[in-house]
Amino acid sequence: MLERFYRELLNFLQRQVHDRDTAADLAQESYARVLAAQNAGQAVQDARALLYRTAKNLVVDQHRRAEIRRHESLDQFAESNAQAAPRHLQPEEALSAQQSVHAYAQVIEDLPPRCREAFVLHIIEGLPQAEIARSMGISVSMVEKHVVRGMLACRRCEQALDGPG
Repeated sequence: MLERFYRELLNFLQRQVHDRDTAADLAQESYARVLAAQNAGQAVQDARALLYRTAKNLVVDQHRRAEIRRHESLDQFAESNAQAAPRHLQPEEALSAQQSVHAYAQVIEDLPPRCREAFVLHIIEGLPQAEIARSMGISVSMVEKHVVRGMLACRRCEQALDGPG
């Protein structure tokens, strides 16, 4: 009885998947499942409807499997994106930058208190030397000397970080 629907089902499936061989495989699998259901004793009231529903479900399953296969494996993804992050976000670079920041912070912290204050206000805060001199009650020349002392300490830190070379 089901054989009379084969050609019709095959044409339906071919329109769905656009491949005659795949359509034939899906039609055969649809028939196998419907016959298995009938042989298991399940009552089938509309064999044609069950056959088409089974075929449509198989098309959906096949489409899902194809979508999964189309995606790259995680290994391929990891290999192709190994250097995807900017250099400054790579773990080694981030650690190096963090160590440099700590080294500079320590150098600035080790400056004498008044020197550190003038240096931070001018270099970090961006205040003019004349304003710093007024607020600290010292001469502009003294502010300049403090700033130069801080800059020289930072330059020595930079040379130490760069290493011999």
